[in-house]
Amino acid sequence: MNYIAVGKENSTSIKLYYKDWGSGQPVVFSHGWPLSADAWEDQMLFLGARGYRCIAHDRRGHGRSSQPWHGNDMDTYADDLATLVEALDLKNAIHVGHSTGGGEVARYIGRHGTKRVAKAVLIGSVTPLMLKTAANPGGLPIEVFDGIRAGVLADRSQFFKDLTTPFYGANRPNAKVSQGLRDSFWLQGMQAGFKGVFDCVKAFSETDFTKDLEKMDVPTLILHGDDDQIVPIGASALLSAKLIKGATLKIYPGAHHGLCSTLKDQVNEDLLAFIKG
Repeated sequence: MNYIAVGKENSTSIKLYYKDWGSGQPVVFSHGWPLSADAWEDQMLFLGARGYRCIAHDRRGHGRSSQPWHGNDMDTYADDLATLVEALDLKNAIHVGHSTGGGEVARYIGRHGTKRVAKAVLIGSVTPLMLKTAANPGGLPIEVFDGIRAGVLADRSQFFKDLTTPFYGANRPNAKVSQGLRDSFWLQGMQAGFKGVFDCVKAFSETDFTKDLEKMDVPTLILHGDDDQIVPIGASALLSAKLIKGATLKIYPGAHHGLCSTLKDQVNEDLLAFIKG
């Protein structure tokens, strides 16, 4: 198994697990909450078979990575990603982020620039800001995120099972969401550390990525479902597309948040076309 050290806590190394498949131009994947690198396997297998080196890490506090008490915030997530990129000496990389991972990609570019970045893709991304504020009236009220925290604290196993319904749009007419996919979501969520899961809610909901998006000076593709019940499109993709100079926005009609799995064939083809374009 592949690990890199990204710091220490109480004299113990904080280690990041990552997958490294294939060879060629690197495509680096940042996953959503509360998932892990496993959420990207459909994209990694597809692109790896077409001549790309696909790398996906488990964010600190998630999956097989260490579960430190501190550092479960967007700045540290971005710095961890930078450490991984530098440790593997990745150049001309395409960075792909889903949901919370979209925020991670934006903050990584905002803090570390684009000298190692060729292109970026934001899918169902939490950018520019999920929380409703005076300056962001289209966001979601804090009570929504307080409810997520309460659900996690009360019974996170059941909460993750219930979350798969809106995540994959299983509550919509004619929805086709397998029990296996929902079980995979639950399994990935339960691999994550309790503290990391709890802290990450604040990170993905209250971090303002506006300035990060304005610094994105590489070709950027934004993919978002217009029936996303987790990250509503109005206060996310539609705004991000205006903040990122020259961004390409592609809206998936009727699609939900978990489109990398349920609409994987379309997402894969769109990724490949963008990378090759």
